[in-house]
Amino acid sequence: MLAWLPAASAEPVRGGTLGLVVQPEPPALVHALVSHVSTQYVSGKVLQSLLRFDNALEPVPVLARRWTLGDDRLTWVFDLQEGVKWHDGQPFGADDVVFTLRDFYPAVDPRQRSLNDEFFASIEASGPLQVTLRLKKPFSPLLASLGSGLRPIVARHLYESKGDYRANPVNQQPIGTGPFIFKEWKRGAYIRLGRNPDYWKAGLPYLDAVVFHVIPDAASRAVAFERGDVQVLRSGDADYADLARLAALPGVVRREKGWELFHGQAFLQLNTRKPGLDDARVREAILLSLDRQFIVDNIFFGTGSPAHGVFAPGSPEHDPQLPRHDYNPDRARQLIAESGVDTGKLRLRLLNGEKGGAWERLAEYTRQALQPLGIKVQVVTSDSATWYQRVSDWEFDLTYNFIFQVGDPYLSTSYLYRSDNILKGSPFNNVVGYVNPEADGLWQEAVNAVDEAGRVAAYRRLAGVLNHELPILPIFDMAFPTLHQPQVQNLLRSATSLNDSLEDVFLEEAAR
Repeated sequence: MLAWLPAASAEPVRGGTLGLVVQPEPPALVHALVSHVSTQYVSGKVLQSLLRFDNALEPVPVLARRWTLGDDRLTWVFDLQEGVKWHDGQPFGADDVVFTLRDFYPAVDPRQRSLNDEFFASIEASGPLQVTLRLKKPFSPLLASLGSGLRPIVARHLYESKGDYRANPVNQQPIGTGPFIFKEWKRGAYIRLGRNPDYWKAGLPYLDAVVFHVIPDAASRAVAFERGDVQVLRSGDADYADLARLAALPGVVRREKGWELFHGQAFLQLNTRKPGLDDARVREAILLSLDRQFIVDNIFFGTGSPAHGVFAPGSPEHDPQLPRHDYNPDRARQLIAESGVDTGKLRLRLLNGEKGGAWERLAEYTRQALQPLGIKVQVVTSDSATWYQRVSDWEFDLTYNFIFQVGDPYLSTSYLYRSDNILKGSPFNNVVGYVNPEADGLWQEAVNAVDEAGRVAAYRRLAGVLNHELPILPIFDMAFPTLHQPQVQNLLRSATSLNDSLEDVFLEEAAR
């Protein structure tokens, strides 16, 4: 059994409204259905998971108050919190958890469906507030999958009898168990959440409201922070060029903690169905034409480091001995010649999502960097919802994206590469169309390994395969500085950062 006690903090102040920036505006407000970063940011205050992880990567109870793993390593029992209510007043219980994990997620997410089919023997309510999950075989990333914030529990009574879960109107006005209740979404302006007066944690939350401001212009977001209209900026909320300047303002706090569970990597996805991009030599030539140190230093202003391999640096899966693909335009041109591809006929559309000015500059830099190879690139920038849909439907040649390696890479990175995940519906599936039986076998070998040594060995062999084939080009490993005004207290107290509930955040000067 795992237990947790909260750390002591200064005496909190009640009241006040916390102003945040949501950029880009989310395509939807239920992160159980849409794994978009902006959706998670808003929805994480409304919907809750069974558990989360603290900054030391220790699991912390949320809707599950405790859990035990049987001696057989196959039986997990989750005891749930008492007295929890959904925002519409209905009681929360084991039936909600069973419905969410057994019925809802397999229906809306092919990735979870494949995990259920492979690992889960049964998910049953063993009491009104107890759920028993039995596995077919040991699955070491189970707690990470439930505690990443990406698998919140949804209300059975709101979804079970409504047919198509994705078409449910509640998706635009979410109802959860969290400390804040959805109040209003004025598109193009703001999303307002209000204090949940019946929150199951006595005395919480401290804030009266949280308002997510939709401010498309990066310079205006920086001004809003300087004026105090918003008190917190995530990495990327302001233009990266402004981060150092804003951090130097009197009283502003700059912190890098709060992303311990999320190892972010930015990458360039290449649609390998496209003639020319189906040749690994062309893909390597594109990577060698991109000066990734320049990208980090001059476009993202030092918030990261060039990526070498698909797995997070510092993680056991990362192989520091992988051959490097450092900037080398001469070698890039040589590879193009060896491939025999007529790049004069290669016209590529780089679909750029609305992630901010740095990403727009990155797209333009890419267009220019590929010109010496004879490759003509058209940059097409769209809003986040359109980008999400087009990439999900494979309607792109190139696109920049990023993902978080959440614990074991099987829970996140694998979906970008496994051939059984060549599915429409999410930009975080294998949208590039990569098929390699050797790589598929190594993913399975890693997740089925009986010990850590076998798991790591399989992942490192896999890293070598992907580093040679390059269906996706690793660009840089991301850093995530957060800026906040000094009156904001108790921020960044979990490994999922600002995506978490903010239940114990308070403003020292709220009364003013």
